[in-house]
Amino acid sequence: MKVLIIGGVAAGMSAAARLRRLDEAAEIVVLERGEHVSFANCGLPYHIGGVIQERDSLLLQTPQTLKESLNLDVRTRHEARNIDRAGRRVQVTDLATGREYDEPYDKLVLCPGAAPLRPPLPSVDHPRLFTLRNLADMDRILDVVAATAAPGKNTPAAAVVIGGGYIGLEMAENLRHRGLAVELVEMLDQVLPPLDPEMARDLETGLRRHGVGVHLGAAVAAFHDRAGRIAVEIKGGRMFEADLAILAAGVKPDSALATACGLDCGPRGGIRVDAHLRTADPDIYAAGDAIEVVDAVTGQPSVIPLAGPANRQGRIVADNLAGRDSVYPGTQGTAIVKLFDLTAGGTGASEKNLQRLGRPYRKIYLHPTGHAGYYPGTAPMHLKLLFAPDTGKILGAQITGYDGVDKRLDVFATAIRAGLTVEDLQQLELAYAPPYGAAKDPVNMAGFVAANLRRGDVAFWYAEELPTLPAGHLLLDVRSPQEFELGHLPGAVNFPLSRLREQLDTLAKDRPLRVYCKVGLRSYLAYRLLRQRGFMDVQTLAGGLLTFNRVHPAPAAPGGTGDRPVAPTFGAAPVRATGRSPLRVDCCGLQCPGPLQRLAREAAALKPGNELVVTATDPGFPADAKAWCEGQGHALLEMMPLAGGRNEARIRISGTA
Repeated sequence: MKVLIIGGVAAGMSAAARLRRLDEAAEIVVLERGEHVSFANCGLPYHIGGVIQERDSLLLQTPQTLKESLNLDVRTRHEARNIDRAGRRVQVTDLATGREYDEPYDKLVLCPGAAPLRPPLPSVDHPRLFTLRNLADMDRILDVVAATAAPGKNTPAAAVVIGGGYIGLEMAENLRHRGLAVELVEMLDQVLPPLDPEMARDLETGLRRHGVGVHLGAAVAAFHDRAGRIAVEIKGGRMFEADLAILAAGVKPDSALATACGLDCGPRGGIRVDAHLRTADPDIYAAGDAIEVVDAVTGQPSVIPLAGPANRQGRIVADNLAGRDSVYPGTQGTAIVKLFDLTAGGTGASEKNLQRLGRPYRKIYLHPTGHAGYYPGTAPMHLKLLFAPDTGKILGAQITGYDGVDKRLDVFATAIRAGLTVEDLQQLELAYAPPYGAAKDPVNMAGFVAANLRRGDVAFWYAEELPTLPAGHLLLDVRSPQEFELGHLPGAVNFPLSRLREQLDTLAKDRPLRVYCKVGLRSYLAYRLLRQRGFMDVQTLAGGLLTFNRVHPAPAAPGGTGDRPVAPTFGAAPVRATGRSPLRVDCCGLQCPGPLQRLAREAAALKPGNELVVTATDPGFPADAKAWCEGQGHALLEMMPLAGGRNEARIRISGTA
């Protein structure tokens, strides 16, 4: 049997290598139009940023090593031009010499991958506008970065990244690592579109914290030349001039070859295959980013270009070519991204996709720490879980945070593949020691909260429901009076949890009560208390104010909540020295209201003119500290973001020494 594979890298090389391990007698030919057949394309942004220093470390295999180890006939710089299905042959051009020839096959495997989207805009062929697909693209970008960062240049080089998906975020981060001024332009109203908007909000904040300009709802209208530099024009007339621009607006299946020979493709251009990854032609298989897959959660046909699924698809093609009955179970879209010190990712269905398909679902939010809060180096994560209301089967999960995001995401991905329910999550026995997790892991906690919802032990109201809350409702803020004074939802009244039992007689039992706190724990305790005391219409805010502020990110109006995120300063104005060493207070790992309570306690023991430096990982700390200082008359001299989700506040106590 002669097997001809068009395209290398993930799917193509996985198919070729596994087929050789299963069939020593097969003749296997791989055609790759690029210069490299096996390289780490996911590592390209990190070499541009200097994180991966050696270019050669991105090269995994060469035609020579593949010939020696697996007896594969790998031909780089050879492009398949046409497929003659009736004659079972492919027209090939040797791009190095221009020679054309026909290559026969018994079985053909199409793995051409995906091509970057290049919208039909004026000057889209500008020499300073780049896409990133292979090592040659990477080298061209590096050449421009090196030239614009030459000694003697008075201002830092500038770049515009178009698109806020995975590649766009990675390029923004790595160009900042190289010292470039970066503007990120995204036509949607959020970055990282696979996530739900409120879950992507932390990424937007993280970009700005690290000096990246973020422009959402901004569609590119045209590109212009500016004396060799490039100007990116946004609809509405705004212009960004830069030394280079990266077009990372998405990819599309590179299915032109399949379409030309009459193979069926879906509406988004993906080559249609059956469960065995066989096309409509029984002698032609397809795998990787070019194919249409079945969404493993929704069952809908989808195009989901990811490296992990592409590799597995290549293996399944090889199994079937070798006579093994192997099927591909679908893609659930598990993906993750690093953005400076932040991590974000998701698996399974998103809420917006479930809404689009009209699928019933329930959702919960929580904010556990990555590991035990009393062990240094952790911070709260923002976790969202989606599940079926009738069965509790897990439909999707999304997480943003700093430590432990990846392993929780992988557990959820495994749970979805295994068909587990939220009740099953409660029983998972996961590794625990203070540096790595908690006795009640975030995965277990998500199961507890979701199972409580399914059992009726809790009822939630959600941030997006604020404008439509029932007539006559009462917003009950169960935080401390100090927290309430710093800011609250408009119209809310303060019934601190610690005194709620004493105040029950002042509440009407037939009035709808909508309870909230900072993260959702105290309001859940209040909910349980109220329901057991005869209050019938009670709901607690899912995810607390931390989630609310991601759903409603606009600055608060006067008298509104003081829990909105505050943009910290980089390199704040010089602080006049007092001659005294500041008191340093470490509140990392404490969740609200812990940091504020500790701050107030330590400040009370200081004399006027003294300073204290407080470090905290609670996401609301910058806003809380600012509002507290304003309320107490103290001076917030500096709010500095640090690595790992930490914020450091420098405060001078009011009065004179």
